[in-house]
Amino acid sequence: MHNLVGDVSSAARILPALDGQTLFIRNGKGPYLWDDSGRRYIDTALGFGAVLLGHANAEVNARVSDALADSASPSWAHVREHAAASALAAHTGELSKVIFTNSGSEAVHLACRAARAYTGRGRIAKMAAGFDGWFDEVSVGNVGSSDAAFADGQRPVHGRTTLLRFNDFDDVERLFSEDPDVAAVILEPMLANAGCIMAAPGYLQHVQTVARRHGALVISDEVLMGFRLHAGLASHQAGLDPDIASVGKAIGNGVPVSAILGKPQLFAGFEEGRVLRGGTFSGNPLACAAVLSTLSQLDGADYRQLIERGDTLRQAVQSIFNNHGITISTSGYGNVFTIWPSERAPTTYAEAAESANAAFSQALHLTLRAAGVLMMPSPYGRIYLSLEHDDEVVAEMRNAFERAASQLAARFAS
Repeated sequence: MHNLVGDVSSAARILPALDGQTLFIRNGKGPYLWDDSGRRYIDTALGFGAVLLGHANAEVNARVSDALADSASPSWAHVREHAAASALAAHTGELSKVIFTNSGSEAVHLACRAARAYTGRGRIAKMAAGFDGWFDEVSVGNVGSSDAAFADGQRPVHGRTTLLRFNDFDDVERLFSEDPDVAAVILEPMLANAGCIMAAPGYLQHVQTVARRHGALVISDEVLMGFRLHAGLASHQAGLDPDIASVGKAIGNGVPVSAILGKPQLFAGFEEGRVLRGGTFSGNPLACAAVLSTLSQLDGADYRQLIERGDTLRQAVQSIFNNHGITISTSGYGNVFTIWPSERAPTTYAEAAESANAAFSQALHLTLRAAGVLMMPSPYGRIYLSLEHDDEVVAEMRNAFERAASQLAARFAS
């Protein structure tokens, strides 16, 4: 009898069996994971984007171990929390106020609460096919749902959440003409969980401009992309000026931590006790130690080299598959991208849903896994690189893709 439901506590971790064997990870270090049989894999899921410094980073582990020895849960204000907030805010410009939470879902939930409290409005608009956490109020419209593919005039509204279409300039205008109760729009700099769909030129700025014109706030959900392109927010790099941002994942290198950042006036309700916040483990010493250590290392990281290395890999993968008669394209950045079995990478969710091929994605996962590389099996999955994925590791990945393409050619060649 198995007591653990479905073998995992998060459905995102479910993988298909390979040769009848279920994968269970024993440990990881740098760019690698080892399973319970001792087999080594190059990891490209990396905690779904959380592990940027590499698995089991020695400095992060040491700082977290020190915090654990001092007490994992002292209940009251402790010496690491202010320091971690200051370190985070030093990277986020006018978003100078910080509240720590434990997961990205919690951070988005609290960001929505802040927006409703500040504006007095009730509705939050999110991008159809975007993933902003698994809590009920923002889980509507996820990839694969009927709501994500809504037609004009049939905009879904579920409780306090509504949807708009990513990269559809006119739909933003329609949203606010239809609904005067929108407190905030949640946007991602890239629609990551829909397969790294890139924003069209000027689109994110358009959303921000229209939202502000109608008195709504802009929440940049950077749980996935924050600190992954540079030591700061991807929205700031894109020239945006969000009112609130949610961050997580990479700020702790895999240690569970997240936060919301906001302009001071937006969080006044929390400081004055008019807006509820809580969480026994929010801002706990282990999380704060991880943030301090991770950010200090990211300040010295060579992001340019990392992204160039990934772009080189993207080009190589595309050439490898094309040489085997399999048409693919990629979307995203060098250190986080998606492989599409189509001639052109999608620019909208409708195009992504049409290009998605579950059979191809699962077959690619299994052949790469047999060759020693772990990647997500979903058509909308992503390949991440960490700062530990050096030239030697990338060369090994290219060899694995060569083996995979050779094996898949008979089934998927054009």
